[in-house]
Amino acid sequence: MNAPTLLLAALLVSANADAGEVQVAVAANFTAPMQRIATEFEKDSGHKAALMSGATGKFYAQISHGAPFEVFLSADDETPARLETDGLAVAGSRFTYATGRLVLWSPREGYVDDKGEVLKKGDFRHLAIANPRTAPYGAAALQVLGKLGLQPALTPRFVQGENIAQTHSFVVSGNAELGFVALAQVYKDGRLGAGSAWIVPASLHAPIRQDAVLLMKGASNPAAAALLKYLKSDKARAIIRSFGYEI
Repeated sequence: MNAPTLLLAALLVSANADAGEVQVAVAANFTAPMQRIATEFEKDSGHKAALMSGATGKFYAQISHGAPFEVFLSADDETPARLETDGLAVAGSRFTYATGRLVLWSPREGYVDDKGEVLKKGDFRHLAIANPRTAPYGAAALQVLGKLGLQPALTPRFVQGENIAQTHSFVVSGNAELGFVALAQVYKDGRLGAGSAWIVPASLHAPIRQDAVLLMKGASNPAAAALLKYLKSDKARAIIRSFGYEI
């Protein structure tokens, strides 16, 4: 084996030795962009991000009971702050990685108009919504219906998902004709993937600021710190924006 080959082999061994893995709890709405970011993160750093997606409220309970997550990407800014207060997250590590957008969506072309008037017409049997107690996008949807004065009339038609991923699946499967989901679930590379939608004006609900935080279990893991830094990179931000989030 010649000298250049030996040097390359040594560098590869060194890189593999330095590579680590980080356990990441990801809010369901951010699953698709985070999968893409994790792929790029591994290419660029050598570290692997092991992802688990779910409802923010459920993750809070799991982390409080000792779940082995090291980084938490929440669907709100309140839950990471609570984890800091509880001593379960590293103080000062929290930051907003994205601001989410809510959308009323149906897989049917032309079904949802661009002003959301379909809600007032009521020409549907079921409306999918995420559990507002555990999913910030569900809480935002209730705020919208409240401001529009439609919540009392439409509550009996709710099909409630445990998280925003299940809510989206209810609409895709036809268990609900339409539903409030995260824009990122139906928007990719700057456009709506399929169906019809009303992108809800941000003025109709509180901002969906999504915060990331380093959990205490990841405080000594270089891969965890590297991932949080990577989320602030231009490459990661470009991916986040491509799914319709604001930064």
